[in-house]
Amino acid sequence: MDMRVVDLIKKKRDGGELSQDEISHLIRGYSGGEITDYQMAAFLMAVYFRGMTPAEIVALTREMIASGQVVDLSDIPGKKVDKHSTGGVGDKTSLVLAPLAAAAGVVVPMISGRGLAHTGGTLDKLESIPGFRVDLSLDEYRRVLASVGLVLAGPTGQLAPADKKLYALRDVTATVDSIPLIVSSILSKKVAEGIDGLVVDVKVGSGAFMSTFDQARALAEALVATGRRLGLEMRALITDMDQPLGRAVGNAVEVIESIETLKGRGPADLTELSVELAAHMVVLANRAGTVDEARQRVRECLVTGAGLEKFRAVIEAQGGDPAVIDDYRRLPRARHRRELPARRDGVITHIDAAAVGRACMQLGAGRERLDSPIDRAVGIVLHKKVGDPVEVGESLCTIAYNDVGRLPEVERVLSEAFVIASEMPPLRPLVKAIM
Repeated sequence: MDMRVVDLIKKKRDGGELSQDEISHLIRGYSGGEITDYQMAAFLMAVYFRGMTPAEIVALTREMIASGQVVDLSDIPGKKVDKHSTGGVGDKTSLVLAPLAAAAGVVVPMISGRGLAHTGGTLDKLESIPGFRVDLSLDEYRRVLASVGLVLAGPTGQLAPADKKLYALRDVTATVDSIPLIVSSILSKKVAEGIDGLVVDVKVGSGAFMSTFDQARALAEALVATGRRLGLEMRALITDMDQPLGRAVGNAVEVIESIETLKGRGPADLTELSVELAAHMVVLANRAGTVDEARQRVRECLVTGAGLEKFRAVIEAQGGDPAVIDDYRRLPRARHRRELPARRDGVITHIDAAAVGRACMQLGAGRERLDSPIDRAVGIVLHKKVGDPVEVGESLCTIAYNDVGRLPEVERVLSEAFVIASEMPPLRPLVKAIM
C-alpha cells in the first residue's frame, strides 16, 4: 500500500496509533530525504500534543537504531552497562562513576553528549584535559574498551544517524520536551553502542529538564518499559536537581572536582550519588547480588584509589595527559577570580540551579547552540550549599572568568540565585525514587 505522509500526520494529529510499518515509512523517508523538514515538523508537533503508545515508542526507537550501525561487543567478556543522565547543573557524575564501576568489574562503554543551554556536557568537560580525544572511530572505541574496561567517547555518525537529524529539527520546533521523543532519542543511541544494561538518572527540579516529580516519574517509567522491550536490563533513579550537584560548575573546574572525588575528597552529594549510580551498574552487570553489596564494592574502589587509577588509564588510552590527576595546573585556568559576597546573615534555603547554569553559560562555559564555541577555563565554584549558615560579606561562590564585560550580569544572576532566610530549610533527599 502506498502511504501518504499527510495521512500519517493526520492520523497522529487525531490521536490514532501508527503501526510499525507507518513509523518505518516516516523515519526512513525522512532519513533518506524523501520527507521534508516541514512535514516531519508537523508530525513531531502532533506527537508532542497527542503522545505515543508504548508500542509506538518501541517502533520509533527500533527504526532510529536501524538507521545506522549497532556495535557488536560480544567478543569483550562481561556485561556492558552504561549510565545516562537527563542533564543538570554541576552534574559530573559520569567522570566519577564510570571509573568506579569499571574498577568494580563492569565493562563501561559510555557515549556521551555535549552541553546545551544551562546544562553541561560530559564531552566538553573531558576535552578540558589536554589531548583527550572523544572523537574515536568505532575500532578505537572497541580497542580502548577492551584494554581499559571503560571508554568515554562522543557519538559517531554511524550510530542512530536518524536521531541526530531528528533532534536538530526538534531543537528548532519546540518539540524537545516530549517524553516519547526523549525516550527514543536516548535509547536508540544506547542500544546502538552495544550495551546490555542501562542505569538512567532522571533529574528533577529547577535545574532539570523535568521540573516536577510527576514528569520525572513518567519519563523514568517510559525509559524503563521501552528499554526492557528492546532487550536491555534497566534501572532508573529520580534524583534532585533543585541546586547544583557538587560545588563546581563549568568544565575544567568540574574535572578537578571529579578527580578530587575519586581521591575521596569530593562533596558529599556528588560522592553519594556517584556511588549509588555505580552500585546499580554493578548489580546489572552481575558483579554483586544486592545493591548493598554493590555499594560496598564501589566504596572500596573509592577508598583504595582503584577508581582514580582507572580514570588515569582511560585518559592515557584516549590520548590525554594523565599528569592532570596530580597537577591541576595542566588544565585550563581563567585569568580572573571574583568572590560573590552574601548580602545578609542567615541560612541558604535555595540555590536556583538553572540560574547558576545560565550564569556559567554567560561566562562562556556553555552554549546556546550545539556548534557554539565554549571557554573551558571559566566556571563557578560554590562555597555554600542549601542548609549552610552564612554571614554578611562571606563568599557564596568564586567566579572564574576571562571576559570582564560579562561579569556584572553574571554577578546579578548569581546574587538572585542564592536565597538566604533566617530558618533552616527542610531536608530534601538526593535520591527521590528508584524504579
